[in-house]
Amino acid sequence: MGCKIEAFQQEQRKRMRSVQDSMDALNGKWKISIISSICCYGKRRFSDILNDVEGISNRMLSKELKELEINQLVKRTVLNTQPITVQYELTEHGNTLQTIISNLSNWGILHRKKIVGK
Repeated sequence: MGCKIEAFQQEQRKRMRSVQDSMDALNGKWKISIISSICCYGKRRFSDILNDVEGISNRMLSKELKELEINQLVKRTVLNTQPITVQYELTEHGNTLQTIISNLSNWGILHRKKIVGK
């Protein structure tokens, strides 16, 4: 019986660590909104994301995009245009967040209806 309890507790610690790992990668006020913008359109320019994410500054968007790149969730591509255009898209790993973003969107719609009635 003690082995079952220990195994259960160990499994729960592992699950909690994995949630913390997820939150560390997606930590911050803006990351989910940035990922959501890119999810909706596939590829987005910096200025498009800036317009999509209400209230974010240029500097903060740049910082958050760099962190998303480090976590291999977003790919940055510099296009050979005049003026130079930078485009962002989800990596293969980042695309695994599509279901989570969709679920968050659906939950947000239901939550708004429940709280605000709209």
